[in-house]
Amino acid sequence: MDSESIKSYFEADEVVAHYADAASQLGLWLSEEKIFTRLFKPEDTLLELGCGVGRIAIGLHELGFRNVLATDFSRPMIQRLRHLTKLLEYSIPSQVADACALNFEDGIFDGAIFGFNGLMQIPGAKNRQQALREIQRVLRPGAWFTFTTHDRERSPHQSFWRAERERWAAGKQSPELETFGDRAEAVGGGVHFMHVPTVAEMESLLQATGFKLEVSLMRSELCKESPEVEAFSDDCRFWVVQKPG
Repeated sequence: MDSESIKSYFEADEVVAHYADAASQLGLWLSEEKIFTRLFKPEDTLLELGCGVGRIAIGLHELGFRNVLATDFSRPMIQRLRHLTKLLEYSIPSQVADACALNFEDGIFDGAIFGFNGLMQIPGAKNRQQALREIQRVLRPGAWFTFTTHDRERSPHQSFWRAERERWAAGKQSPELETFGDRAEAVGGGVHFMHVPTVAEMESLLQATGFKLEVSLMRSELCKESPEVEAFSDDCRFWVVQKPG
């Protein structure tokens, strides 16, 4: 999958509307609130990547966080976010930004968030590594970064992954996919891409990009989410990492 195909999916009206519904009706997950309020102080300057229509940024604002910069590489997402914050009369700065090429100075953020498995929706292992390097670059020493991924070894779809491994072994995998763990499926709005890593893969990637791993655990191990959250998103793994200080 190429970046432009990914971007076209996240610019589709149907997809933007889905994220807008999540921002206005769902809000922060209980697990997210637990993680964010333990890692960050309300006065911290935070960078949110892959903000969509502001579900997390708005939730943080309502908890008293006033220095969150919400970014997304989809312009329609940012436009809808600005419309929603105007209706709510919330002052939440936002801008279009590519996580692989952040236009910020070194070390200016006190923390960063990449929610809803957004990091894994960047196609290409080298691009995901580049995004992590960029995030680390713009964080101050000692700052925290938290994000989520799926966990291939904890996936409820093990029969799919067994069949997928057989396809890759036979060289019959989809030509759209670059590495084992990639998924691309046609859904409303276009083709949705997701890389589903293992814990060992992520630990290796974090080590390669200089992050110190503090904790990694499944959402279901953190708390029991509402039925609405569980319907919106499968169980995922939270990662809490730190830029060495």
